Amino acid sequence: MKKLIYIFSLVALFGCISAKAQNYKTHKVQVGETIEQIATKYSVTKSQIYALNPDARKDIKPNSVLIIPNDSVVPNRPSVSEVKTLEGFKKHKVKRKETLYSLAKEYNVEQEDIKKHNPDLYANNLRKGDKIKIPIYKVTKEVVEAEGVTTSYTVKPKEGKWRIAYQYGITVQQLEALNPDMEEVLQPGSVITVPNLEVEEVKAFDEKYSYYTVLKSEGFYRLKVKTGLTQEQLEKLNPDLLTIGLKEGMVLKIPFDANVRSINEGSGPLDDVRLETSDLTSRNLDITTKHIAIMLPFKLNKMASDSVSDNKKFITDDPYASISLDFYSGVKIALDSLSTLGVNLKVDVYDTENRESQVTSLVQSIAFDSVQAVIGPIMPKLFDVASASLKSKNIPLISPITKTVNLSGNVFQSRPSEELMESTLLNYFKADSTAHFIIVSDMKNKEKAETLKKIFPKASIVMSRKVKKTGADSYYILDSDMVSVLKSGKNVVFLETANPGFVSNVSSILNSKIKPSIEIVLTTTNKNKAFEDDEVRNTHLSNLSFTYASINKTFSENDDNSFTKRYKTLYNETPNDYAVRGFDLTMDVVLRLVTSEDLYLSVNEAPLTTYVENKFAYKKKLFGGYFNNTVYLVKYQDLKVVEIEQ
Repeated sequence: MKKLIYIFSLVALFGCISAKAQNYKTHKVQVGETIEQIATKYSVTKSQIYALNPDARKDIKPNSVLIIPNDSVVPNRPSVSEVKTLEGFKKHKVKRKETLYSLAKEYNVEQEDIKKHNPDLYANNLRKGDKIKIPIYKVTKEVVEAEGVTTSYTVKPKEGKWRIAYQYGITVQQLEALNPDMEEVLQPGSVITVPNLEVEEVKAFDEKYSYYTVLKSEGFYRLKVKTGLTQEQLEKLNPDLLTIGLKEGMVLKIPFDANVRSINEGSGPLDDVRLETSDLTSRNLDITTKHIAIMLPFKLNKMASDSVSDNKKFITDDPYASISLDFYSGVKIALDSLSTLGVNLKVDVYDTENRESQVTSLVQSIAFDSVQAVIGPIMPKLFDVASASLKSKNIPLISPITKTVNLSGNVFQSRPSEELMESTLLNYFKADSTAHFIIVSDMKNKEKAETLKKIFPKASIVMSRKVKKTGADSYYILDSDMVSVLKSGKNVVFLETANPGFVSNVSSILNSKIKPSIEIVLTTTNKNKAFEDDEVRNTHLSNLSFTYASINKTFSENDDNSFTKRYKTLYNETPNDYAVRGFDLTMDVVLRLVTSEDLYLSVNEAPLTTYVENKFAYKKKLFGGYFNNTVYLVKYQDLKVVEIEQ
């Protein structure tokens, strides 16, 4: 009897297996094949494959076998549609008897696609010898989720369409198609339809990045122009690009960019976004104690403890000690101001002595374990040593005044780059279509003059005169040199030199040529000490509206500025640039800490901050740290330096 029961059990079991086998098929994984490609091939979803093949979530190996559901077990099977992505163009010279129809058939494109990229063909017939562009498309298959493979989702505060589309791996247009009645601006608590994904399939949203929504007809070239990222870099951040290609409405993860954040929140085209200044003092401040460290080369070990005169001389003669004391004088007033705001701080001040061994010893001490931000060191080499040592602890370091440092992931470069200042200035003048451009240069800056000529092709070039016998640069031009190139209307004169005498010579001549019919604006891509020399008259610079890019604006002593008043009261002198920067940078770092979870997230939550002379708009470098992506454009006006609104 038991034997009969056993036989019947086997029959029933094999019958069940046989029935199940009819509901599923198998797939042998090929080299380079992905889950997305397999799902598309069989018109199923990734979730359905994972449900039958749990190990596939971790990895799929060539020659491994996957179980794929048949039609009978896939309710409301998703459909497969073809998606065309424009990859580029092929130039074609029209031959005899060729027509739009024959070309469309030859290149496997629609006639309308050819017309769209050659607008003249809407009005004119195709002729032999015409040179036209043939669009080249990448065609990919896309699984369109059907009813039954979706689920409900409740919108959270501050969530937009782009964020939800990114997390669920669909385009904004696909999200809108799933929700025909969805409002343009999503409201918290609204219930919408999204693909029914497993929890681990939903992409994590990282606040330290930005997310850009691909526009119609945008390819990788246009994205590189907008974001600065190559196709390879975009694919590394967005692996889906490798399997489904670039599509309109797709949401791409990119390094944080406040402009991109603004466009996703509906502020307008990427190129036209203007950042709004964040007043951090008006926000709710975290009253828990924050811990910062300040590292400066005071060089106290070099000072004599019993000689005031010797110490004064040392400070005067040693540039690092002098800069450090000026910078720290501004820091002290910032700390006092923050205390008045109710901020609780633990501040450790360290003397680096301008020695690598001292910096290494300091940052490896247990005292740095609880530090939330470090301002300094000043010297590039020492800064890089400190940032490398503290990277494993994810402690952010802010470079105060140095031009170049290693931009590793925990670094904030607060000083804007020279390249940014130059490009900002040039873009400002390139937008002026009415001006006549003149380039005046000494021999040392001839290469720069030639570069400017390429940017402004119609510009006139005037080079400094040479000594006849030796051919050496004499650093002057003649009155007649300028008369021959100045025109009626607006003249923008680039002066490229670091020689004070040459600046004085050129500015004096230009000043004498100003007339009601001739406007002259003096500018330079490299504003250096030559333009501040005693030889150069400020009245000439003011008359010429001398314009340049700067990391800071100059405060006016007539302004109602509490910092300058307190500084004068405390130190009996006007603060210099280093003192103001010490104040501005300390205020910014601490206010970011008390208004955000950490300094990294503050980049998103406070895209632009401004203080007495300095402003900060940090942008994340791909696979690197953060750099200050904003500068001032200023000009001389009525013997004052004023900011130009951009």
